[in-house]
Amino acid sequence: MKSRMARGQLSSLELNAWRGLLRTHARLEQELDRKLLEAEGLSLSSYEVLLRLVQADGRRVRMRDIADSLVISRSGLTGIVNELERRGYVARERAADDGRGIEAVVTKAGLAAFRRAHRVHLASVRDLFLRHLSEEQLQQLAGVWAAVGTTTEPDLRAVPKPD
Repeated sequence: MKSRMARGQLSSLELNAWRGLLRTHARLEQELDRKLLEAEGLSLSSYEVLLRLVQADGRRVRMRDIADSLVISRSGLTGIVNELERRGYVARERAADDGRGIEAVVTKAGLAAFRRAHRVHLASVRDLFLRHLSEEQLQQLAGVWAAVGTTTEPDLRAVPKPD
């Protein structure tokens, strides 16, 4: 094993763990996207944008902050917001604090669409992923994410702010 690590190769166990993470993530994203599109006509990316807006103070967020939180390009976000705006779910307004930036603001129609999609999303996450794991496995998995440093900030995405 030492010689393999010295040459920069992954062990079979390491490779299986890494590839398993990548395959599982890709499969779950594809399935969540499909289920949201079928049920509510919203892509997973659109759902994630609405989620950020619903959770935000005043239900508005600067466009660049949404892009940063979703780890997508600003042009990619623009396409998503264009579609949400076309459907009446989001409006764009000048930033309230300085007037230079643009904020996306969720509309009443967008909030209603988010609530419907949120029910589908949660049910799908439980069906596709969580139901396959024991309480102990969930705790271990949460520990894994903490060990690799992906839980430095609380993730509130599972619990949207109440009205």
